Amino acid sequence: MTNIILCGGSGTRLWPISRTLMPKQFVKLFDNQSLFQLTVERNSTVCSDSFIVSNTEQYFLALDQLSELNKTADNYLLEPIGRNTAPAIALACMELSPEEIVLVTPSDHLIKNQAAYQHVVKRAQELADQDYLVTFGITPAFAETGFGYIQAKPENVELGIFNVELFHEKPNFETATKYLEQNSKFNIENSTLFFWNSGMFCFKAGVFLDELQKYSPEIYNTCATALKNANTNGMTRIKHDDMLAIPEDSIDYAVMEKSDRVKVVQSDISWSDVGSFDALYEELPKDTNGNTICDKHISIDSKNNLILCHGRKIATIDVEDLIIVDTGDALLVSKKGSSQKVKNVVAELKKHHSEMHNIHLTAHRPWGTYTVLEDTHGYKIKRIIVNPGKQLSLQKHYHRSEHWIVVSGTATVIVGDQTMIVRPNESTYIKMGEVHRLANDGKIPVVLIEAQVGEYTGEDDIVRISDEYNRI
Repeated sequence: MTNIILCGGSGTRLWPISRTLMPKQFVKLFDNQSLFQLTVERNSTVCSDSFIVSNTEQYFLALDQLSELNKTADNYLLEPIGRNTAPAIALACMELSPEEIVLVTPSDHLIKNQAAYQHVVKRAQELADQDYLVTFGITPAFAETGFGYIQAKPENVELGIFNVELFHEKPNFETATKYLEQNSKFNIENSTLFFWNSGMFCFKAGVFLDELQKYSPEIYNTCATALKNANTNGMTRIKHDDMLAIPEDSIDYAVMEKSDRVKVVQSDISWSDVGSFDALYEELPKDTNGNTICDKHISIDSKNNLILCHGRKIATIDVEDLIIVDTGDALLVSKKGSSQKVKNVVAELKKHHSEMHNIHLTAHRPWGTYTVLEDTHGYKIKRIIVNPGKQLSLQKHYHRSEHWIVVSGTATVIVGDQTMIVRPNESTYIKMGEVHRLANDGKIPVVLIEAQVGEYTGEDDIVRISDEYNRI
């Protein structure tokens, strides 16, 4: 069985710790592990192979975090733009044998009951082997309005197997409350149950593709064309225009709501999609006063607060039921219970053309990281770390000049037609418009300070001439 791991999504409901270029699945929230890493480890116990579907930026994050686990994926498929889950799953399935059973999982869910998880996956695998499309239904613990629901009737209560009646969109609170009331009346005569839709699936690749072709032929055909035209050099890269031609749709709309082959496996597995700070609060360790544990938090008579701090001390006095998130460049303060409104903050940032929804002060790149130390009109200062054996793209800038000062390691620098070695406490200067590249041919990271000077210092002022990471 192959685990298809979907790495899409920007996790805007967890801003400011989650940003487009460092979404929540790669943020290390649980004992210095990310949700992506926990997903990989959890599914490595039930699947023999893995298949990662992501965009280019997430691909390099995934590689780095897999290397920390001493693991690698068997297949990678890179999407230039997202077109929702139906195309992502279809493209992956088209790369596999039709008889291969796949376990499709998002990369940003938390599942704490590993034994129960292995049990329900085995049950789903048995059903998938009988040519069913299987989804995993979570028994609702409360009237959640942020999830879709699956209405189902039991086929075998003892085995936790149900037949789908209807899929329901995210309900309002009154409707969600009625769903739970209906569940409380469950018996032989009144045998309908409502489950949270987990977004996890299990089926044969060929069975899913047959159903997709039957119910959403345009998605099937455009995916087949995109895959035929894709670049394949160790991984599958879909071309932008081919991806854009694929209709955007979820697997639920495209297939699951229309097919008569769908089964639901009841999955009481201590599941959370960690889709809000309120959900995150429930999963993090807490002190005796109900505050999440943070070594930089000073609490004076404060209770039941979510405190996430990444540098500065945070002191709270006589406050309760707050969410306080500090990331260095942004501070979020919210009442608990209101954290779903964080997406409205992100909408405001986008409206004002801010990059704060997109990137942290520290950004991860395939060659290493950079941290913005100061950013004001006319100049920007960064600390750049280039890992051993890595190099930046050969590039130029139209709106800025750059000064590089090496702090540690030895940098190989190309400026125009000149190649030079720059050692600690040495520097070089790149004029506006001059072609340049920095490489680390050594055994230790190169650390340098970059001072950009110009009327515009945005990250989109990069013209790549050549790039080993195919970002041109």
